[in-house]
Amino acid sequence: MKNDNKKQHPPIDKTVEEKNAPAIEPLTKDSPKDNVAEDSVTDDPRITTLEAKLAALETELAEAQKKEKESEPRHQAEIANIRHRTQNDIEKAHKFALDKFTTALLPTLDNLEKALETADHANPALAAMIKGVELTLKSFQDTIKKFGIESIADTNVPLDPNLHQAMTLVDSEYQPNHVVTVMQKGYKLNGRLLRPAMVTVSKDGKEKT
Repeated sequence: MKNDNKKQHPPIDKTVEEKNAPAIEPLTKDSPKDNVAEDSVTDDPRITTLEAKLAALETELAEAQKKEKESEPRHQAEIANIRHRTQNDIEKAHKFALDKFTTALLPTLDNLEKALETADHANPALAAMIKGVELTLKSFQDTIKKFGIESIADTNVPLDPNLHQAMTLVDSEYQPNHVVTVMQKGYKLNGRLLRPAMVTVSKDGKEKT
């Protein structure tokens, strides 16, 4: 048989329990726990160090940007100078590309001129040959002029050490230190000396005998 004598407990009133339970305050930003966490983060020496490094890097970056801005005109001027020098070098290379080649041709030109000087122009048998040499020489001279080659062969001009090589002093009616005769022509290529002219020079009046 079932025991009907068990005590029956009255039902629990939950409303009473809730009223008697301690009140729980909601967590907010200003709660003591959060304040402690924030204080601990702020006081972390690693964060302070990183912030200092960041500030230093920002300062360095600003200074570098300022220097770069200030140096930009100077860099542009340097680039312009380099471009100008390069263009000059290219122009000189074009102008003087024939330097060595022309210098090697000068002895041939000298020989043609000497052949005409020493030829017997009074001999009719040599007339045709002399005429041919004259035409060859003229064609040669015209060709080198097209490439900026000039001869140095003037007489009765002041001796110029940059253009003339004095071989000897001679008595002359010219003014002292003037070119009397040209023993060998000199040549220039686009204004630059290829070979000085070998010349005789008039003596000073005191040196005349």
